[in-house]
Amino acid sequence: MANLTGKTAKKPESEIHKRIREYALLTLGTVIMVLGIYFFKFPNNFSTGGVTGIAVILARYFPGISRADFVMVINVALLGLGLAVFGKNFAGKTVYVSLLMSALTWVLERAVPLAAPMTTQPFLELIFAVALPALGSAILFNLDASSGGTDIVAMVLKKFTSLDIGKALICSDLVITLMACVAFGMETGLYSILGLVMKSLLVDIVLENINTHKYFHIITTKPEEIEKYITGTLGRGATELHGEGAYTHEGRTVLLTVMKRHEAVLLRRYVKQVDPSAFVLIINTGEIVGKGFRGVN
Repeated sequence: MANLTGKTAKKPESEIHKRIREYALLTLGTVIMVLGIYFFKFPNNFSTGGVTGIAVILARYFPGISRADFVMVINVALLGLGLAVFGKNFAGKTVYVSLLMSALTWVLERAVPLAAPMTTQPFLELIFAVALPALGSAILFNLDASSGGTDIVAMVLKKFTSLDIGKALICSDLVITLMACVAFGMETGLYSILGLVMKSLLVDIVLENINTHKYFHIITTKPEEIEKYITGTLGRGATELHGEGAYTHEGRTVLLTVMKRHEAVLLRRYVKQVDPSAFVLIINTGEIVGKGFRGVN
């Protein structure tokens, strides 16, 4: 039996390079979130929950304080709460993202001030106000990080209560969104409610696509060539099983392997070349735990 389905041939990534790549992706996800929030959410007063939604509403009643300042103050206060409750064990990635998000919003507000929305199409701007933060959030969630904010409140509640945290967060976001109806009128409030629904759906869709891998069952009479390609060229592993055809009773080798989508295209093409009679099953899978994929926590 061959090795399992993780990485085998490629040199393991060093801890430093892994950390650099991780924080580069955290930065990218945060930047994408901030662009959607600052250029599309803030000018239209869309409030879809979270710290930025609270900031939008508070700025309506305290016009002397900017939205970015509210984001900064609330995030820092919640980070202080998290550190007080969890101490040094408080997630470093969440602290980094929360502070970076606050700083970028503050800088943009002073470098690129916006007095009004960039277009006269609120629905178009709502799409960008939801899609960009949803994409950024999905990148962060995929790295087991978050932008902090109300997520920190959820962590504290989880520690000290038996509340269903997922439902509590949804309820808090809904309350914040409904407050937009009072603060900015029914039209903006309805856009905000629609945005909240879209955000919930988009994060799940983006996460599912980010994590999608291809799971192969390859029934072949030429396993050596295919295994060599999987382990040597693609740098993946495979599990080898031995079976027998139910009709012909001839021996067959079954190869099991998992890989990313671009690798799957190459493998499918190669199998077709070396063994046109091979029977190949390809299944989408969204969660892989093991060497070469997501680590076991």
